[in-house]
Amino acid sequence: MFGQSLIFIFFAAAVLSVIGTRLALVWLRRRAILDLPNERSSHSVATPRGGGIGVMAALLVMGGGIAFSQFPQNEELARGLFGILALAAALGIVSWLDDLHTLPAAPRFLTQIITVAFGISLLPDNAPVFQGLLPVWADHLAAGIAWLWFINLTNFMDGTDGITAVETGSVGIGLALIFGPVLAVPAFAPLAMTGAALAGISIGFLVWNRPPASVFMGDVGAIPLGFVMGWALLVAATQGFLAVGLILPLYYVGDATITLFKRIFRGEKVWQAHRSHFYQQAASALEGPDGVRRTKAHRHILIVIVACNIILIDMAATAAAIPAQTILLSTTAAVAVAALLWYLASRKPDREA
Repeated sequence: MFGQSLIFIFFAAAVLSVIGTRLALVWLRRRAILDLPNERSSHSVATPRGGGIGVMAALLVMGGGIAFSQFPQNEELARGLFGILALAAALGIVSWLDDLHTLPAAPRFLTQIITVAFGISLLPDNAPVFQGLLPVWADHLAAGIAWLWFINLTNFMDGTDGITAVETGSVGIGLALIFGPVLAVPAFAPLAMTGAALAGISIGFLVWNRPPASVFMGDVGAIPLGFVMGWALLVAATQGFLAVGLILPLYYVGDATITLFKRIFRGEKVWQAHRSHFYQQAASALEGPDGVRRTKAHRHILIVIVACNIILIDMAATAAAIPAQTILLSTTAAVAVAALLWYLASRKPDREA
């Protein structure tokens, strides 16, 4: 019965996302809200940005329905989810203004800090994220910094067709499987349902964002998605599944974090747009100098990322079911991500016409 509920949530979320993104696409085209190509872009034609409005609408509707359905049996997580959705909506409003007018970094970052601070207070029963390894104040501070980084890396990594939808979809599927049929504990139902909703919303958006993309998510979609996804991963950690929270998003975290440190060591302005991520390097190489093979290149990149994420889902699920194997499984996950990053960085231009 629980599995059937997850399937229903997945498909309902996907339908809402497809319809919402389609309506947003029509409106964005009429208003000429377009992302114009530049030297740092991965696209070659003007493409509507802000399709994440449809994603946000689906997220709020599905999340609200899940939270309401979980009263009173899982009241604490349900209340937390309601609060997280309200904070995500606030982030979405500021991010939408940024999509339209390019706000200064200070108000955007301050909004993120405030929402994360409130979000930490909504974690279940004030439970530690890092399994009691740190004092409570240090645990919450570290969790807040990690969450803040996760929000921004989700936005930073949204630089090629379909990549954020694929990543959020993969994490969502992992959460749905692990906290649904794998563990089958009723208290974890809100996590499993949230995962199913994130997966469905992402797949629905992918219909319009797959290469070649008809619309881009924009900050209005990427920032709130990263926020809600981060909350779900932190909640998983507070329930004793830190390995799940670390393994599922490991490719995204690895690509973004290594790229950040590389840019710092090179003395670059890390807040400026760039094309230094591993997936961007692969795209630049596989597209060729004229970008004629762009769609094929971007599809290839998504396929190898999905393949890696399947391994990560398997490792995370096994670690949740067999905690004694966590170190071995985490090491295997890290090796898989390292292999993917090496593969992306080592791509060479295809010399075929």
